[in-house]
Amino acid sequence: MLANDIPHLHVPSSPTVSGDPRSGGAAFVAVSRPDLEQDAYRSTIERVTGDGAVRWTAGDHDSSPVLSPDGRWLAFLRNDEKDRPQLAVAPVDGGEARVVTALPLGTGTPVWSPDSTRVAVTARFPEPGRYGSAVSGTDRRPAPNAEAPRLITRLDFHVNGTGYLLDKPQQLVVVDVTDRDAPLVDSALTSAPCSVSAPVWYPDGSALLVVAPRDLGARETHDDDLYRVDAAEGTITLAVRTEGSVSSATATPDGTVYYTGASHLEGRLVGEPEGLWAAAHGSDPVRLTARETVDVTGTPVVHGDDVLIAVLDRGTVGIRRVPTGTAAPLQLDELPTVLGGHVVVSGFDVDGDVLVATAGTPASPGEVHVLDLTERNDGSTNPGAQPATVLTDYAAPLRTDAAVPGVRRIEELTGTSPDGAPVHGWVVLPEGEGPHPVLRVVHGGPFGQDTWAFFDEAQVYASAGYAVVIGNPRGSGGYGLEHGRAVIGAMGTVDVDDVLALLDAALERPDLDATRVGIMGGSYGGFMTSWVAAHHGERFVAAWSERAVNAWDSFAGSSDIGWFFADAYVGADPEEQRRRSPLSYAHQVTIPFMVAHSEEDWRCPIEQGQRQFVALKRAGVDASFLVFPGEGHELSRAGRPQHRVQRFEHVLTWWAKHLPVTPVA
Repeated sequence: MLANDIPHLHVPSSPTVSGDPRSGGAAFVAVSRPDLEQDAYRSTIERVTGDGAVRWTAGDHDSSPVLSPDGRWLAFLRNDEKDRPQLAVAPVDGGEARVVTALPLGTGTPVWSPDSTRVAVTARFPEPGRYGSAVSGTDRRPAPNAEAPRLITRLDFHVNGTGYLLDKPQQLVVVDVTDRDAPLVDSALTSAPCSVSAPVWYPDGSALLVVAPRDLGARETHDDDLYRVDAAEGTITLAVRTEGSVSSATATPDGTVYYTGASHLEGRLVGEPEGLWAAAHGSDPVRLTARETVDVTGTPVVHGDDVLIAVLDRGTVGIRRVPTGTAAPLQLDELPTVLGGHVVVSGFDVDGDVLVATAGTPASPGEVHVLDLTERNDGSTNPGAQPATVLTDYAAPLRTDAAVPGVRRIEELTGTSPDGAPVHGWVVLPEGEGPHPVLRVVHGGPFGQDTWAFFDEAQVYASAGYAVVIGNPRGSGGYGLEHGRAVIGAMGTVDVDDVLALLDAALERPDLDATRVGIMGGSYGGFMTSWVAAHHGERFVAAWSERAVNAWDSFAGSSDIGWFFADAYVGADPEEQRRRSPLSYAHQVTIPFMVAHSEEDWRCPIEQGQRQFVALKRAGVDASFLVFPGEGHELSRAGRPQHRVQRFEHVLTWWAKHLPVTPVA
């Protein structure tokens, strides 16, 4: 894969399924494709069966398909003329789609009522005079730079990727889609004093569950609760008081609510794995999965006497079963595997005994997998799991159309840190026998994970001739509670040991050149790059630090999450923040150093990059500062396609200069 091959990254969304796609049923997914010519992303909805995938809707900006419970209708989002996603509904057996909302800032993923007559969505509603809306009592719509000033009195006022929050609260909208002549819906069912999210219907259709901040956001909080919203009146009442956060939930006919979320007991806000919880008939929630070993993601799905959940585990995301009658929290090895192996599930849906999932693999960013939940085997390497049928080949262009055909090979690595702790990771290998120059690429988070799935960055660098070492040092997710929390109050210690130990394990290979190594990473990976360059720079020829945390003191007061994240990981003591800041050691850097940042990054604001660049230059370092206009923290994953290509080109130019694939004689 080359830099300009990103249009071949065809990534399917979470699926929705009716029947078995292999025998008369179908699944629907939205497939996102970068478009370099338009410098935008196209998203089309496709119908997937045993014969493959075919385009199902005509729009180039259609997304989030969801089938109605009766299987007759598909709700999805279609962008309007102002590029705002609006709710649309179309008959599955053919016919025109109807757009049924005209919401001022667009809408979120649709959720069908049990009787297939209504669809719930969330939508943001701006204060008058903001975001293109008219000033109260007038027709005047101020330009963004002419809006009235914002009076901010809370710390939770903005978030990366969304912007300001308090002047556009997110509310619940319910649309009756049975009346074809009804006017477009442009108003909310709720008028909560805070934003609500993640709606799900109660089985009788009388109400919905939503996630909202504790006490409906009366004060800044990190805790969420589940609230019941009356589907007719919009009144909100507390349904489940949690121990911390909630990501998603589902309600069952017997009154039990299952949800995924983390505990915040003792103020633990970071490095906390999410678990599966059950709250029956208004009782206190009970954790069904062990906090020490199980890290859950996504939405739980009830199937018979089990709840199906996606679980992070050593660079994979598989699907596991949790018995509903569980009396005590189950450990990871007590959860039977439904879909496992070297897959990273991004979403799944169940109809009867058929499960359909979208998942990345070492050879693909995402494909549609299907399996029968009634079939199990006792394979010794993956008990309880069965092979899934893969229905799509969205990665085909990466093999057949790319300028450098083929997907680079990934091999597993295990290293040992100085204190004896194991470190798990991978090396993505270029063609040829080597010895190859090496890039140690560190992921963000820190409570994230590198995985077995196709990684466009590693593929681009490997196609250019570099062996790419990736992996999960302590602080990462997917290896248990102790592993994830090991860097709290200790950033720049055992995590550094692990990053270098995995590199050492890779460099034992004869096809890697231990004398030609570079280091790079973004966000927390940028922090790690800045830190390692200052403390272990002799091991590397150059560094590329991107969207990094370089100074905890200013991060605490400028980042969208800084007001709690810095204290949670480093502590509030200014001297300790200074000791844990790469900026404090910039004068120790001696290798060439690239600082890359985006102008509109609210997670790691650009001042983090500016301060590091200035300190490096003043120390006489061969430093450069690469700034992307109009981009935020997600540039490398979801930025403008042209900017993503340009970033790759700058990365490869940097390494070609400082770490050429062919050594200079």
